[in-house]
Amino acid sequence: MSSTDAKVEQMFQILLDPQEKGTEKKQKASQNLVVLAREEAGAEKIFRNNGVQLLQRLLDTGEADLMLAALRTLVGICSEHQSRTVAALSVLGTRRVVSVLGVENQAVSLAACHLLQVMFDALKEGVRKGFRGKEGAIVVDPTRELKVLTSNLLELLTEAGASGQGRDNALSLLIKAVPRKSLKDPDNSLTLWVIDQGLKKILAVGGSVQEPPGELAVTANSRMSASILLSKLFDDLKCDAERENFHRLCENYIRSWFEDHGLAGKLRAIQTVSCLLQGPCDAGNRALELSGVMESVIALCASEREEEQLVAVEALIHAAGKAKRASFITANGVSLLKDLYKRSEKDSIRIRALVGLCKLGSAGGTDFSMKQFAEGSTLKLAKQCRKWLCNDQIDAGTRRWAVEGLAYLTFDADVKEEFVEDEAALKALFQLSQSEERSVLFAVASALVNCTNSYDYEEPDPKMVELAKYAKQHVPEQHPKDKPSFVRARVKKLLAAGVVSAMTCMVKTDSPVLTSSCRELLSRVFLALVEEAEDRGTVVAQGGGKALLPLALEGTDVGQTKAAQALAKLTITSNPEMTFPGERVYEVVRPLVSLLHLNCSGLQNFEALMALTNLAGISERLRQKILKEKAVPMIEGYMFEDHELIRRAATECMCNLAMSKEVQDLFEAEGNDRLKLLVLYSGEDDELLRRAAAGGLAMLTSMRPSLCSRIPQVTTHWLEILQALLLSPNQELQHRGAVVVLNMVEASQETAGTLMESEVLEILSVLAKGAEGPVSRAAAACLGKAVEYGLIKPNQDGE
Repeated sequence: MSSTDAKVEQMFQILLDPQEKGTEKKQKASQNLVVLAREEAGAEKIFRNNGVQLLQRLLDTGEADLMLAALRTLVGICSEHQSRTVAALSVLGTRRVVSVLGVENQAVSLAACHLLQVMFDALKEGVRKGFRGKEGAIVVDPTRELKVLTSNLLELLTEAGASGQGRDNALSLLIKAVPRKSLKDPDNSLTLWVIDQGLKKILAVGGSVQEPPGELAVTANSRMSASILLSKLFDDLKCDAERENFHRLCENYIRSWFEDHGLAGKLRAIQTVSCLLQGPCDAGNRALELSGVMESVIALCASEREEEQLVAVEALIHAAGKAKRASFITANGVSLLKDLYKRSEKDSIRIRALVGLCKLGSAGGTDFSMKQFAEGSTLKLAKQCRKWLCNDQIDAGTRRWAVEGLAYLTFDADVKEEFVEDEAALKALFQLSQSEERSVLFAVASALVNCTNSYDYEEPDPKMVELAKYAKQHVPEQHPKDKPSFVRARVKKLLAAGVVSAMTCMVKTDSPVLTSSCRELLSRVFLALVEEAEDRGTVVAQGGGKALLPLALEGTDVGQTKAAQALAKLTITSNPEMTFPGERVYEVVRPLVSLLHLNCSGLQNFEALMALTNLAGISERLRQKILKEKAVPMIEGYMFEDHELIRRAATECMCNLAMSKEVQDLFEAEGNDRLKLLVLYSGEDDELLRRAAAGGLAMLTSMRPSLCSRIPQVTTHWLEILQALLLSPNQELQHRGAVVVLNMVEASQETAGTLMESEVLEILSVLAKGAEGPVSRAAAACLGKAVEYGLIKPNQDGE
């Protein structure tokens, strides 16, 4: 260990030596330092050898390579260690660490973001564990450090010198660190504190414009990240008083810009309203109702200046989200948007005006009878959107709006049909989804949900439809091209165009834009893609199985359920070890078990049981994983289900699980009817249920001979059931029956005597003389054992 101390010292000497600038020796020393910090003992050594102060000197050099090495080493020191994190923050200074986030160098900013995430995790863990570090040292309540860190991140949002990338990273950190992970956690004090201290700063980012550059440098994703943070903060509030306070702060901020800063202030206020409409839309809608806001939006749409028009048209598009307001804009704004679309010379304005028209044109959703525009107008709009989408000369930020337009227009089945036929447009869509323009993800996912009809749709009750017609109420109509045959054809075309690869890349996106609702949309599309068994191979080949796992483990409840169901379908029809290679197959178990809950549909229960049956038949380690997830009680519950398919699937699953010692112990335990159920199911009419139950019985009686003597006790019909199995025309049932009888004969002479006194002897004699095979061999073995016991005598021929 003393030699390690010397090594650490030597590494810092090399790194801080100005003579060694840019040498290979310096590069090696920085790499070694990072590697050493990843081990707990190494991190402790660096920490105790005055490491944090020396790392601070590396940060102060301003050289990107040395700053990266210092930040990565600090990640190792602070990772999962609360007391070292607090010490590092006190030495470095929270302000100093956060300021590194705002540097122009993208790699350094990302490394600082990772370090701060690790620090947040370590401090939050400390709050939960009662303020004890890993080594047991008592630390001061870390809530103060958490607030100081959060406060500095909020300060960075409005710091003039910070880079746009740094601002985005600060927003991402706040999105991950501030709101509660679960609504069951009663403490939302950090959210309330951030709203009081920093809501105006977040709104300042949301209200800033990228072109021309304002006083705050922002990227294409900054406003969307601000919207997501505002939405998360609003969702984290618990009562009306807290929500009212949020609304009040937003309205005061917007009013202050709207009333006191001339035209520039009005633009800023309208941009902020747009940001709110994309996030907590309740707050956005209330802001729109402030006097003069909506009027200014309409007036600025006719402005001569492009940047003013851009802000106003975007606000108009977002405002059309609510049906009530959409009808107002349809009455007052359509002609305005049409004028902008036809007369503007700027593509950026025309494309946004087009999206506004698309949004208003799709106000009826999938209802075929509610046409907003004249016949064929939506098809023309869609054609123009596809044309812009395919135009590589237009920047990604503008092409995003073309996707937004298609996301609305694809409610119309005619548009869906034309879109999936256009290979160039699909290719452009998939390429854009993988670009740096992250805010396009939701629109891409929405368009795909519409094309695959994977939104929730309930067939209306015919009687209720008749009643509604009689009462002269509006009845939604389905488009003829939304019938299942058309949907299947569209899915095939999307698969051929490479939709799975594009979605797999979207799932991998580490960006706040990939929200829970966006994940849910992707889960819906995946479920639609694996609906047909013959398409599942294509989905697996393009990485669909790998992409579904994170979707099934994180997101909305609906999204996780849909992704888990898609995983179940893949596990049923393809070899799980090929679909989920290596350790990944063990990650599939939890999502599948979640489908066994009573709030899931019968089909989901059935598919989960089938998939778990496949997994349970692979290895003991997988069976242990299923047991660990507490699936056995739920599977047992479904063995009593009225629905014969669910009952059969649960019995088959239990049959495979019976290879595990723990499950055998459950059957052997006194005072339960598990064995009785299997014996009775072996005599049911459903042949597949009999096969599963008899298989489980054969397995259990082989592994646990003590169960053989209990079979005659569980039901008086046990002999009839065994005879029926032996006399079955199905060879598989005969074999299972013969194995059960053989196990019973071998287990006890008394049971063997009972069997030989019945018609079983005659049946076994016939079976033993049958064609050579597993059944005749098992029957002959039974008779051989009976001869050994002296219960029967061999024939004169020695048979």
